[in-house]
Amino acid sequence: MLDSCKLKSACNLPFICNKKISTAGTSNAEVPLADPGMYQLDITLRRGQSLAARDRGGTSDPYVKFKIGGKEVFRSKIIHKNLNPVWEEKACILVDHLREPLYIKVFDYDFGLQDDFMGSAFLDLTQLELNRPTDVTLTLKDPHYPDHDLGIILLSVILTPKEGESRDVTMLMRKSWKRSSKFQTQSLRLSDLHRKSHLWRGIVSITLIEGRDLKAMDSNGLSDPYVKFRLGHQKYKSKIMPKTLNPQWREQFDFHLYEERGGIIDITAWDKDAGKRDDFIGRCQVDLSALSREQTHKLELQLEEGEGHLVLLVTLTASATVSISDLSVNSLEDRKEREEILKRYSPLRIFHNLKDVGFLQVKVIRAEGLMAADVTGKSDPFCVVELNNDRLLTHTVYKNLNPEWNKVFTFNIKDIHSVLEVTVYDEDRDRSADFLGKVAIPLLSIQNGEQKAYVLKNKQLTGPTKGVIYLEIDVIFNAVKASLRTLIPKEQKYIEEENRLSKQLLLRNFIRMKRCVMVLVNAAYYVNSCFDWDSPPRSLAAFVVVEDMLEDEEEEDDKDDKDSEKKGFINKIYAIQEVCVSVQNILDEVASFGERIKNTFNWTVPFLSWLAIVALCVFTVILYCIPLRYIVLVWGINKFTKKLRSPYAIDNNELLDFLSRVPSDVQVVQYQELKPDPSHSPYKRKKNNLG
Repeated sequence: MLDSCKLKSACNLPFICNKKISTAGTSNAEVPLADPGMYQLDITLRRGQSLAARDRGGTSDPYVKFKIGGKEVFRSKIIHKNLNPVWEEKACILVDHLREPLYIKVFDYDFGLQDDFMGSAFLDLTQLELNRPTDVTLTLKDPHYPDHDLGIILLSVILTPKEGESRDVTMLMRKSWKRSSKFQTQSLRLSDLHRKSHLWRGIVSITLIEGRDLKAMDSNGLSDPYVKFRLGHQKYKSKIMPKTLNPQWREQFDFHLYEERGGIIDITAWDKDAGKRDDFIGRCQVDLSALSREQTHKLELQLEEGEGHLVLLVTLTASATVSISDLSVNSLEDRKEREEILKRYSPLRIFHNLKDVGFLQVKVIRAEGLMAADVTGKSDPFCVVELNNDRLLTHTVYKNLNPEWNKVFTFNIKDIHSVLEVTVYDEDRDRSADFLGKVAIPLLSIQNGEQKAYVLKNKQLTGPTKGVIYLEIDVIFNAVKASLRTLIPKEQKYIEEENRLSKQLLLRNFIRMKRCVMVLVNAAYYVNSCFDWDSPPRSLAAFVVVEDMLEDEEEEDDKDDKDSEKKGFINKIYAIQEVCVSVQNILDEVASFGERIKNTFNWTVPFLSWLAIVALCVFTVILYCIPLRYIVLVWGINKFTKKLRSPYAIDNNELLDFLSRVPSDVQVVQYQELKPDPSHSPYKRKKNNLG
């Protein structure tokens, strides 16, 4: 039996290991380090105890990484809001030599932010006994703060020799796990045994209908409820319904299903409070493994630790193919497969699966002249390709500013007005990934089959950063399906970045709002000049053509200005900041609305402008052929019977949905391509190499 104090890492970093093993067995220390055989390391990650709190609420969302030789070989699931998590997860790792210790790192998961480091430890594999189960207790340490108590991790390990196995299998097993930075997307690398790796096995479509008899959390006997959903690393937050205990949300969203057996959806209800911590109303869960596929289930869920019910519609459907492969495996270059894709989106199949609008193939070839993020003057770049909520990643190219990935990504398009985002990060072993550059490419602006060099931009997509990335993109879609999808609400992202108060952003939104107001003022002056007959021909034309149709809508917002609770100074600061953020967002929404109307008529997106013209022509023909009173009658009957025909239908405004696809002036700048430096052109580079 080995003494716990002798268990030290190959790097001489301290940790404590208590072992419970029988005295019989052979120590692995007797095995020569140069032994060419392989070993199988079976690990059971049991639990953690007294881990460090990293969140503001005094808890953490811990997960564990296992690394060997600097490569990640396993990543645990996330246990939310728990300092004593229980994982009970098993991992099987093939090891080709025992010189490298097993490096265990614990992190606190923060979606969209940098994950917080919670401690690490090493396990020296040469000190394990062969063929004997071993209980291991690891004390977590932070090299920068060695005196801090960060808790312990409990493992069970067993090391067995694997004779006659190939080393290639070991490398394949190691490469089967990809790091995913802050996105936490556990996507499998392409193996030699599979042509493509499918990242998820289905889609969970959820419609949040309503809440019933929720618990009152405010002094007025009401609440401002909203709901959070979580499936693995995926999150969704509903909109806030003010001053009600029976909210009607009518929101629909999709989650990706990664596990064959399903998964557990965690649902929590909250009451929004301005300037202080939101109140917890209750929680419930949905076990997807208990639901049948291709069928819509209506669920009325009782909230635990609270009061009331939530009403949901949940549907599990098979997913269309979303994949990553090597450049040599190219769907569109295969003539037979290309014909099948073209047939799938032909004009003859307009009403077949309306949600499947098109097919996107992205070749991520290489990048050049990237920013150096490491102290060595190099970077470890990898690339993230996103289309709405679909995220795929390349492998990491270490110590290189001119990486070559040569990967092909395929997506199914649900909205042709989506924007493809390609982001380059630098992998960092000890921290979350560093941002190197990003490009945003609207699908409608893509020229098929053209290899282009895109200049990388900063995070806000407002200016260039160092480096270019070479992409080749192909888009195939059904124009009729794409047009019909334009008139329904856009797909919402799981988590939208929280808006923060920014003096520059507030000033920019104010200027944009001022421009829109000035346009309206000028239009009013123009109309007034028609009435004043400043130009008789123009006034005569206006008199003949214009028909006034005015519709006034008044909305009254009742606000409770009196607050019975006395707020502290900090709460007042938070409340003022929230009001400023609200003003900033309102200015942005109003300005964006005016800019979208303008950009519809100035042909910023020709597809949308043509669609507007076609819709107006069709409406004109209908008005010519059918009396207006019949159209109003049909419209009224449809409106009044909609809830009877489909009680859980989501209300929408087709005109607003159409305008939401038109880019605002800010988005036009973000999507604008920057001209690359001529020195980055492939032709010039080859010429210089020949010279």
